Amino acid sequence: MNKTIRRASVFCLLLVLALLVRVTWVQAYQGQALADDTHNRRNLIGQYQNPLGNIIVGGEAITGSAKTEGSKDFGYKRTYTDGPLYAPITGHTSQVYTSTMLEGIYKNILNGSDNRLKSFMDILTNKRADPGNVLTTIDKGVQKAGYDALQGKQGAAVAIDPGTGEILGVVNNPSYDPGSITGSGKDAEAAWVKLSANQGAPMMNVALRKPQAPGSTFKLVTLAAALENGLFSSIDQPTGIPDPYTIPGTTTVLKSEVPTPGCNNVTLRDGLKKSCNNVFAELAYRLGQDKMRDMAEKFGFNTDAKIPIGTTPTSKYPSKKMSKDQVAQTGIGQFDVQATPLQMAMVTAAIENGGKLVAPHVVSEVTDSGGNVLESFKDPKSQQVMSEKTASMIRDAMKTVVSDGGGKPAQVSGAEVGGKTGTAQRGVNNSLAPLAWFTSYGKTSGGKQIVVAVVIENSDTDRSEIGGGKLAAPVAQKMMEAWLKK
Repeated sequence: MNKTIRRASVFCLLLVLALLVRVTWVQAYQGQALADDTHNRRNLIGQYQNPLGNIIVGGEAITGSAKTEGSKDFGYKRTYTDGPLYAPITGHTSQVYTSTMLEGIYKNILNGSDNRLKSFMDILTNKRADPGNVLTTIDKGVQKAGYDALQGKQGAAVAIDPGTGEILGVVNNPSYDPGSITGSGKDAEAAWVKLSANQGAPMMNVALRKPQAPGSTFKLVTLAAALENGLFSSIDQPTGIPDPYTIPGTTTVLKSEVPTPGCNNVTLRDGLKKSCNNVFAELAYRLGQDKMRDMAEKFGFNTDAKIPIGTTPTSKYPSKKMSKDQVAQTGIGQFDVQATPLQMAMVTAAIENGGKLVAPHVVSEVTDSGGNVLESFKDPKSQQVMSEKTASMIRDAMKTVVSDGGGKPAQVSGAEVGGKTGTAQRGVNNSLAPLAWFTSYGKTSGGKQIVVAVVIENSDTDRSEIGGGKLAAPVAQKMMEAWLKK
């Protein structure tokens, strides 16, 4: 063999060896990653090859599967019962578009690809198992009451059982029908384009994923911080805070809903009932940024509430260094304070539950097709946010808001109800219509309890008439009544 042929043979052998190494690398090390890649169409085809598992509310499936007509790739598509009612919980799963909310978080359970669903033979053959199911904590009556009460308004609401942490209702309006975008045809495409262009953003989960200025509902956090840090020992002690009141470090006089001097030297109880901005701005100023932030974070601000359904971005209390006037403004839920209805429901839940915040959750169990439990959330973690004494005083003040103040529309016959109204400025120079907030608790002598937080973003109400008591409290009332009188 001459030198040239020998060199060519060695070169060819090296090429063959390189190909063998590459094939081995791909199959042994990259195979699973390529199989799991979101761009691998085989995964999508496999996901819809068979009927999906279901999301359960009150023992009944609110999802289903239907055979796909005219598709060579997809055997089935997702269907929904009362889609717009439950969309904030289910989200959607689509043959073309992304999966969201519970449909996205538990995608592998619902399509049978989760390894926990597989038998030993399924694992050996890489076969998809029978899909599992996701059981929610949602109460049908509470959910429907909130959905109906929000009609004609743009907003959202969250209801929680404060003793268990179970989320009883998550409502958004406008909502959307997730069933309209599950397929891969032109109708689904047209529905997606229409939903994406809707200025009301029906696919935005305002209840869980849109932090906004909470306005005066945040005064509950400020009040808790003041009592826990010993600024006052009683809610009926005169505060000595003047009205008119100038924001510290400025020449700006801070006004309240009641005319001056209606908030002069009021007690904490009356300050909450009248929603006196001077009182809570001064409390925040005296406490300082660190103590205010510490109290807010105990309630869940600046952390992601793992419920699990996904709540990013989080509610926040500012971490950056603030000036005196900015700290004072946070005391009334303005400046850079932001909260979702879920977060304000968590604040009220801790107050109602003796100062203990039970981790909120919307899923009770995840099961396989035979009902065997794969995950359980029936024993959630809890944290003591404040003392029982502090919580009791705040509840007492909240009762006054509902019995004698702006929260009267939230009253439920035969039940104890406490609440806090809120109106939050938004937009440059307050250019947008203010947000109307209401957060409340309700309980019966038999021990049944519920908290509800509501935000109204837009309605046909004249701007001068926008307020949490008028717009948001009636929604909370309907949801509380549906649970307490069940």
